Amino acid sequence: MRVLLCLVSWVLLCCCWIAQAEIFTSIGQMTDLLYTEKELVRSLREYIKAEESKLAEVRSWARKLDDLTRISTSDPEGYLAHPVNAYKLMKRLNTEWSQLESLVLQNPSDGFISNMTVHRQYFPDAEDETGAAKALMRLQDTYHLDSEDFSKGRLPGMHSNAMLTVDDCFDMGKTAYNDGDYYHGVLWMQQSLKQLDAGEEAVVSKAAILDYLSYSVYQMGDLPRAIELTRRLVAIEPSHQRAGGNLRYFEKLLLKEQKEERQEEEQTNQPASEEPIQLGTYVRPRDHLPEREIYEALCRGEGVRMTEARRSRLFCHYQDGSRNPRLLLKPMKEEDEWDSPHIVRYLEALSDYEIEKIKEMAKPRLARATVRDPKTGVLTTANYRVSKSAWLEEEDGPVIARVNQRIQDITGLTVDTAELLQVANYGVGGQYEPHFDFSRKDEPDAFKRLGTGNRVATFLNYRSGSRVQGSFKYDFHI
Repeated sequence: MRVLLCLVSWVLLCCCWIAQAEIFTSIGQMTDLLYTEKELVRSLREYIKAEESKLAEVRSWARKLDDLTRISTSDPEGYLAHPVNAYKLMKRLNTEWSQLESLVLQNPSDGFISNMTVHRQYFPDAEDETGAAKALMRLQDTYHLDSEDFSKGRLPGMHSNAMLTVDDCFDMGKTAYNDGDYYHGVLWMQQSLKQLDAGEEAVVSKAAILDYLSYSVYQMGDLPRAIELTRRLVAIEPSHQRAGGNLRYFEKLLLKEQKEERQEEEQTNQPASEEPIQLGTYVRPRDHLPEREIYEALCRGEGVRMTEARRSRLFCHYQDGSRNPRLLLKPMKEEDEWDSPHIVRYLEALSDYEIEKIKEMAKPRLARATVRDPKTGVLTTANYRVSKSAWLEEEDGPVIARVNQRIQDITGLTVDTAELLQVANYGVGGQYEPHFDFSRKDEPDAFKRLGTGNRVATFLNYRSGSRVQGSFKYDFHI
């Protein structure tokens, strides 16, 4: 039996001048010393100014982070339920806190550095930040969200002021670009440029954004627009290392295409589209999953609809497990969800206390979830399953034994041939793409290590609310 529980875990964070000189006996020589002292005073003032500037910047960081942590820690799970907040937490701890550390290291503060050193092992790394960025893009695709809506924190069913800055959008686009995902690279670089043009302050330069954006647009096959963007880049930075060469190359390609298509002479300088780049401007390239569009439609609540005639044959019941003594006094509330295959829902299958205890036991054991390679049989991580998981058994606590017994009573199956209770944290944008839970003909030894037959049933517990969304799932075997 496998259990999936979306847990949101986080980590609490917490010059010297030496000179030697001989004695000067002449007033002239001593006068030189006066000017030397004046120069030293000037140097000292520059040092003080630099220290004050650094201190002011550190104070600014402290005020911003103090306000942020006061809000985030007042309701941690509610705060992290918004994927933009989760992404920005990853980015802050992986990138921005390191920038602050470098600032303080200019004149080392032992207390701060030692604290950073102690806690650094718990910080997310570059891979975590990249994963969080890709998760936002996955949500963007699934729910057809425009980059501007995402940037402004306007997500379906969520009301928050969690916003992405120019630099955040640029980093999103750069993540996609570095992964060869020019479709998302275009969307996020365009959003970064839009916010910068609107007057928002940023560290990244307009030239840097145009550099990435123009090449990404070229990769999407839009030569006229790539040329227009590259011309804007050259106008801003004429000495740019790549822009001039790219512009000549793009123009040459466009001319070649037009000649091949035997276009009329007046169409040689085909203008770029004046429509702004937005969601729908370019078609998202197909990937390895043929069911991608159906899969995402189901996530949006679309897809197959049940007819009224079929719906009329779905019922609600009180289920006593064929008069099981433990369920006679308190039967389970059972609802038919689907007719074929038969899917039923049990309400209030777990108490709040049981859910919290399972979370408490699983949290320190969470590790990146693995899948079984059908060719080698070896467990490995995969991009199509993004989660962390933990396994619990009856020896871990009485709650597990109690939950096991309840599920046996409801299903009539035995956990003796079920897998252990699995708790999985899918986090921000986590997913498990469409797959079969049972082993197919080309996977005859998938469950050989368990000493059982194939999987025959799945029991999934799911809880949703303002604080947590998660599930626990068992897989039963023959």
